[in-house]
Amino acid sequence: MTDWLTRPLPLERSRWSFAPGWRTSPDDIIAIGGDLEPATVIAAYRQGVFPMIVETPAPLLAWWSPDPRGIIPLDALRVTRSLRQSAKRYEVRVDTCFAEVIHACANPERESGWITPEFIAAYVRLHELGWAHSIEVFDRAGQLAGGLYGVRINGLFAGESMFYTQRDASKVALMFLVQKMRETGLTLLDVQWCTEHLASLGATEVSRQRYFALLSEALEHPV
Repeated sequence: MTDWLTRPLPLERSRWSFAPGWRTSPDDIIAIGGDLEPATVIAAYRQGVFPMIVETPAPLLAWWSPDPRGIIPLDALRVTRSLRQSAKRYEVRVDTCFAEVIHACANPERESGWITPEFIAAYVRLHELGWAHSIEVFDRAGQLAGGLYGVRINGLFAGESMFYTQRDASKVALMFLVQKMRETGLTLLDVQWCTEHLASLGATEVSRQRYFALLSEALEHPV
């Protein structure tokens, strides 16, 4: 188990690098291949890139830098009165059952599932090293009702996936995450794409170049 503000363990230099000029590529996928070693994944996040499987037609490891990019400004999260009422039914914890959260997010019955066993192993390892974190929502019976996980680097939290089995549980996790980010000095919440669901919660789109500027500020921001 890790702590939110524990300094993550240092990583070796990644043996991979992206091709020159990728920042101006018109494509969201800027590379194929590589590996999911901790140094590789963290080096990618530092550059505004994240890994995700693409089917073409066989599953391939792809590296994404969407343009536009989805983010949630920390002062723009929409918290309704009903959501605040729902939050009272739950207890929220941090980093107490990371593996359970990512396995729930990887449920094969979910539409457009992409979290493979290789991804689970990679992000559990990142959690063990202090780079990945989970927000967990429990009901009054002590059952895991929802949650989310992502990667934190200085002032950046890169959200990867969320799930719920009970009403509003994933929204409560997001509400808690934003509150915790504001309390501890994080500045950038990356949600990759601005889906209709995330937009209803306050997510917005920024250009790739704008995202790079926000990312640079977040990475330089002491926490």
